[in-house]
Amino acid sequence: MIETTFDPASVEPRVSAAWEEAGAFRAGREDRKGAAPYSIVIPPPNVTGSLHMGHALNNTLQDILCRFERMRGKDVLWQPGTDHAGIATQMVVERQLQERQIHRRDIGREKFLEYVWAWKAESGGTIVNQLKRLGASCDWSRERFTMDEGLSKAVIEIFVRMNEAGLIYKDKRLVNWDPKLLTAISDLEVVQEEINGHLWHFAYPVVDEAGNETGETITVATTRPETMLGDTAVAVHPEDERYTHLVEKKVKLPLVGRLIPIVADEYSDPEKGTGAVKITPAHDFNDFEVGRRHDLEVINIFTPEAHLDDSVPEPYRGLERFEARKRIVADMEAAGRLVTIEKHKHQVPHGDRSGVPIEPFLTDQWYVNVRPLADRAVEAVRRGETRFVPQNWEKTFFDWLENIQPWCVSRQLWWGHQIPAWYGPDGGYVIARDEAEARTKADAKWGAGSAITRDEDVLDTWFSSALWPYSTFGWPDKTPELAKYYPTSVVVTGFDIIFFWVARMMMTGLFTQNEVPFRDVYIHALVRDEKGAKMSKSKGNVMDPLDIIDGIGLESLVAKRTSALADKRDIVHVTSETRKAYPNGIDRYGADALRFFLAAMAAPGRDVKLSIDRVKGYRNFGTKLWNATRFAEMKGCVRDPNFDPRTARIPLNRWIAGEAEKAVGEIQRAIEAYRFNDAAGAVYRFIWNVVCDWYVELSKPLIDNGDDAAKAETRAMVAFVLDQATLLLHPFMPFITEELWAVTAGSVPRSTLAALTAWPDLGGLFNAEADEEIGWLVDLVSQIRSIKTEVGVPGGAQTPLVMVNASPAVEKRVATYGDTLKFLARISEISFAPVAPKGSVQIIARGAVAALALEGVIDIDAEKSRLKKETDKIDGEIAKINAKLGNPDFISRAKEEVIEENRDRLEEATARRAKLQDALAGL
Repeated sequence: MIETTFDPASVEPRVSAAWEEAGAFRAGREDRKGAAPYSIVIPPPNVTGSLHMGHALNNTLQDILCRFERMRGKDVLWQPGTDHAGIATQMVVERQLQERQIHRRDIGREKFLEYVWAWKAESGGTIVNQLKRLGASCDWSRERFTMDEGLSKAVIEIFVRMNEAGLIYKDKRLVNWDPKLLTAISDLEVVQEEINGHLWHFAYPVVDEAGNETGETITVATTRPETMLGDTAVAVHPEDERYTHLVEKKVKLPLVGRLIPIVADEYSDPEKGTGAVKITPAHDFNDFEVGRRHDLEVINIFTPEAHLDDSVPEPYRGLERFEARKRIVADMEAAGRLVTIEKHKHQVPHGDRSGVPIEPFLTDQWYVNVRPLADRAVEAVRRGETRFVPQNWEKTFFDWLENIQPWCVSRQLWWGHQIPAWYGPDGGYVIARDEAEARTKADAKWGAGSAITRDEDVLDTWFSSALWPYSTFGWPDKTPELAKYYPTSVVVTGFDIIFFWVARMMMTGLFTQNEVPFRDVYIHALVRDEKGAKMSKSKGNVMDPLDIIDGIGLESLVAKRTSALADKRDIVHVTSETRKAYPNGIDRYGADALRFFLAAMAAPGRDVKLSIDRVKGYRNFGTKLWNATRFAEMKGCVRDPNFDPRTARIPLNRWIAGEAEKAVGEIQRAIEAYRFNDAAGAVYRFIWNVVCDWYVELSKPLIDNGDDAAKAETRAMVAFVLDQATLLLHPFMPFITEELWAVTAGSVPRSTLAALTAWPDLGGLFNAEADEEIGWLVDLVSQIRSIKTEVGVPGGAQTPLVMVNASPAVEKRVATYGDTLKFLARISEISFAPVAPKGSVQIIARGAVAALALEGVIDIDAEKSRLKKETDKIDGEIAKINAKLGNPDFISRAKEEVIEENRDRLEEATARRAKLQDALAGL
């Protein structure tokens, strides 16, 4: 007997073990020899990470694709692995060591890396185990790590080849510098934070050719007074008539005394501030470009720790940057050079790991000239070798690559791939695959026995990630996996890393393999909180997927949400909101319900708004199929391996077979088009509405009261259809379906797991006559129920039904299904008439007209008035919401969650209006 209820806590580990024991997810299985390949590389999560809702969405969608294609007979390789996460991992280990009073620089690089590898061995597998909990069907036997031996070999190889191709160089340029972590960081690791700051207006004195002050001043406005000590120009717009007479003259830099030019440059905006801009090429990215255009001096005034260095006047040397700001403002005021101070709200870039403001900093770094690589990647997408889904993301891809800058690939860390460059006695360098090759090159360049020292920097974490689609298959070696699975079928990822990962994989894949790394790029949206806001630990609105799978008590949930708040003053608010939203904590819903929720909500272009109520609803959906299967078992509906649905004779059974065929096609087309929400909707409707609500209900009289032949056929068909439903649902809800597949085997064991069973092929089962006959009954009952609800017929009231001008075929259907129609639609009697009686609502079902006689049951005129009034009210609501959403000012100012809430309200109001209009039309 099937258990009374489905218990995820006991079933999920057992099913996972069965998959692992069978090697169900291994690529290159014996039974897939010669099968077409289908491959996906997982976006490698940080080894320091734990599962969040973004991971859950991303991996659920990948898993649906992999399970679907595996069931379609393909040789599927879903390549798993983790990223070494340079900065994040080094921070974790440094923090642990500092708790033990051990400092990285005291123990040296080699010993520190031993600690990192030890941490990785002990704690680095957390997220992998969490992905398994979600049901991710990766080939876990092939798990890779961006710092493992093979991938490290690939990283060194491509660096050497890029150097040989003239793409690698070293240069002194501005980078995002983190003065706490003491390393350059990528744009992705920079977060913009809105700050209530100030705009200081300083008067710079104009001087004559002899350097004497003329008495005229030019006022510049700045949010960073501390950088003025590094100013090397003042820029004005070439068409700004206020300053044209000053162009090519000079000013004396206050506090420093340096004479600097006034240059004409379009970077200066006459509408902003005073229209004159101080130019500090060493400490501002825009200023750096202005400096290059005008050949300005570049003066670095900061140490790596963001203290003022020895290039500034003596009173300011050694000051921390914000202390220097206070001192400089005070000194400018004392010198009569402070014109005014304005309050100014503006964005300040911060390091996402350190939390401190980053500095544009002039340092020697390694760069890749990616321009030729980017041109090739753009051309590949334009030619259709790789396509973006949704297609609008192509524009984002093109915009970035067509305006790409050299890629700074060096980081001042110890954890990562050490740059394979060795310096010689003259400061020059050689690049080599290993020290032996470096020695050979050094001897040739500087003479035998010349001393060489390896560069201490490591490569950007994204550098190794860019190689992921082929390094994981064994490149630079020519492996069978590389030959078979590259290029991969699709990469599934979020829009936020199109630049940092997708584009770079395209560039390096074409460079090393001369072929794109993937055929499709599917871009999914974000998972937001219940109100539509972006999730963030610092805001206290994050939801851990495992807390939905396993459940969590209220107090534990509150503690989790308040532990990492950016502002501890928010504790009271976050606690209150959490208690209000989840008064009883969160129930155990299991992985299947969470997965189905994520798939069902993954509409193209729409962010997913978390809803525990919806998750609960999808748990109920799984329970619906479970209970239908239990009912079938109790009614003797046992699987018959020899049953052929094409032999069915009863219209109801022929109808459900045709519905199953239609469902297979609809679900399959949606998955192939990456319309996951449509696929989930199709399988939901088929199982809940078609199978459970209609077929199981309509089959009961045949099973209970039919003749022996009818009973046997119907029982066999019920079992067959439930099998097909289980398989169609499997990519979305793998645990419950695998369990159902096992417990419904009957006396003949299943040949394999559901995960390895062929995707249903039900071509030829559709029967037009049965579809028309049963479809008429279903449509008629559905419309009667809907109309009764909309026009306010009391729940228990039975009403007469009149078939208007009925054809012989309709008369025959009424004779056959009259009792069923009366029972399901609460009809008191069914009659026939040439016209609809007065005071009735007309319904059209499959071309047949029926009239629901409501005179005496409801006040029709009053009901028309009510429906009209409600429609007018909803029209007003729709107009208001459309006005808001069509107002650019509202869209720019409103919080994300407010905009999302208005979109949801508009969708609900529009759907409600359509129902009211249908009811009015009937009356």
